[in-house]
Amino acid sequence: METTQVSIQEAPQAPEVKKGRKLPKLQLPKKRKKLLRLAAAALVVALGVYWFFLKPSGGGVPAMGQYTPDTVQRRDLTSAVSGTGTVTPIESYYLKPLVTGEVLEAPFEVGDRVEKGDVLYRLDAKDAEMGIRQAELSVRQSQKSYDDLAANLTVRSGGAGVVQQVLVQRGDLVSPGTPIAEIADTSTLTVTLPFHSADAQRIAAGQSAQVTVAGTLETLAGTVESVSSADLVGAGGALVRQVKIRVSNPGALTAANSATASVGDIACAGSGKFEENLRQTVIAQASGEVTEIHVTAGSGVSSGSALVSLGGTAAQSSLEDLSIALENARLSLQRSQDALENYTITAPISGTVIEKNVKAGDNVNNIESGSLAVIYDLSYLKLEMNISELDLSKVAEGQTVDITADAIPGQVFEGKVDRVSINGTTTNGFTTYPATILLADYGGLNPGMNVSADIIVERMKSVLSIPAAAVQRGDTVLLPLEGCLSPDGSSVVDPTKMEERTVTLGGSDGTYVEITSGLNEGDVVLVPAQIQDGPMGAAGGGSVAVG
Repeated sequence: METTQVSIQEAPQAPEVKKGRKLPKLQLPKKRKKLLRLAAAALVVALGVYWFFLKPSGGGVPAMGQYTPDTVQRRDLTSAVSGTGTVTPIESYYLKPLVTGEVLEAPFEVGDRVEKGDVLYRLDAKDAEMGIRQAELSVRQSQKSYDDLAANLTVRSGGAGVVQQVLVQRGDLVSPGTPIAEIADTSTLTVTLPFHSADAQRIAAGQSAQVTVAGTLETLAGTVESVSSADLVGAGGALVRQVKIRVSNPGALTAANSATASVGDIACAGSGKFEENLRQTVIAQASGEVTEIHVTAGSGVSSGSALVSLGGTAAQSSLEDLSIALENARLSLQRSQDALENYTITAPISGTVIEKNVKAGDNVNNIESGSLAVIYDLSYLKLEMNISELDLSKVAEGQTVDITADAIPGQVFEGKVDRVSINGTTTNGFTTYPATILLADYGGLNPGMNVSADIIVERMKSVLSIPAAAVQRGDTVLLPLEGCLSPDGSSVVDPTKMEERTVTLGGSDGTYVEITSGLNEGDVVLVPAQIQDGPMGAAGGGSVAVG
C-alpha cells in the first residue's frame, strides 16, 4: 500500500515577546490547513486498512503474503504407520548343558546349517548308565515286594489233596508262620521196599508190581516208580537196593499200614510203610486279619486253590506303602533315563550355527559352563514394533511394511505384519501394542541392525489432493476470487477477495490429503504460511510511514 508523505514547512520565527505581554495568535494560511486535514485523514485510512486486513488477528487469519497458492492435482498417496526397531532372527537358541561330563563328539562348525534333531554334542554317560541299572534293580525289588505281599494276602494250597483241618476262624489276626490249614493227598500211596541188589538190577521204572497189604493180605496192583542205584546193607548183612512202588488207594489205606511186594517173580527182601502222596500244613506268609475262609474240612483242593483271604487296615496299609515305594522307584528310573538323554545334545531348531564355544575333549559342568553353541533361524528376520493406541485400528495381519536401515542407504526391504498383540503396555497414560513384522527377503540386513518401518495402511493411486496445511477447521479450504492473486498467480495481493469452501476428505500421507468432493482438478487453494504474533510481525506485513 502506498504511504502518504506529508511535508510541513517551518513557520517563521515569532518575534520576541517581553514578559507580561500576550503572544499573538498564529495564523496559518487556509491552504496549509487543508493539507494538514488531508494528511490526518490519510493516516486514519492507512491504519484502518492495516488493522482489518494486514494485522494478524487472534483467530490466526494470515495477512497478505502469508498465503501460498497451490493447485488441486492428482497424486499417488501412501498412508502408513511408522516406527523403529531392531531386527532379530525369527528364532534363536542358546545351547546349554544340563549334565556334567567330557565332550566325546562335536561334529559341527560355525556357519554350518543344522536341522532340528541333528546331534551336536555327545557327552560321556558312563555314570548315568550305571545310575539307570541301579534304578532298574530298585524297581524290580519294589515290584517283587509288592507282588509277594499282594499274593500272600490270599493263602493258597501248595498241592492237590483234601483239606484235613482248617486251623483259623474269620476275624483272627495272623502273622507270618501262623498255621492256616492241613491238607493231605491219600488218593495214591507209595511204599519203598528193599530188594536184593542182584534182583533189583533186573527191575526198571514202569514195571507192574503186586503189593500185599500186611494184616489183611489184600493184593493191590502197583507200578515201579523208581529203583535206587546204590547198594545198602540190609538185614543179615545182605546187599539191597530200594525200589519205590506206587499204588492207588482203595480208600481205607493210611500211612499206618505196611506192605510187601513182588515184581514179576522177584520178591522183596523186607516190608515198608505206605506214604501219603501229600501232607502239608499251610502257613501264613503275611500279617493280616482273616476276612474270608474259602474251604472246610473234607474239601478237595488243587494246587494253588485259595484257602483263606487276609485283609484289614494293617494289611492294606502295608500294601499301600509298598505301592508308593514301587512308584517312587519307577519315577527314579524315569529320571535316570531322562538324564541319559541329556548326554546326547541335539539341535532344538533348524538354523545356522553362529557360535561354537565347546569342542571335543572339553569338560562341561552342567549349566555353569554357559552356552555351548548359538543357533539362529535365519529363514526370516523379525521386527517388534510398538503401535500407538491411536493407530492400532489401522494395522492388521498381512499388511506390507517398507523397511529401511541407515546401515544400508538407498534400499527398501519389504516385510509383512505377522501378528498384532492386544497385550498393550501403558506408560504415562499412553498405551502401545507390539506388532511382529517378518522379512523373508532381507538382503544385507543382519540381526541387531536398527531399522525404520512404515506399515502401509493404504496406497492411493492418482487421487485429487491438496496440501494438508490448506485444510481449515471444519474441513474447509480458502479459494481465491478474482483480483485476489497477482497477475502471475504466485502470490496473494488482495486477501479480502477469497472464499471459504467445505470439502470432503479422504486418506492422507501426512503431507497431502485426498479430496473426494468439493474441489476439481486444477482448482487453486490458498495454503496459509506460518503465523507469527506481534502488531507488525506477520511476514509480508505492511507498514505505514508518516513523515
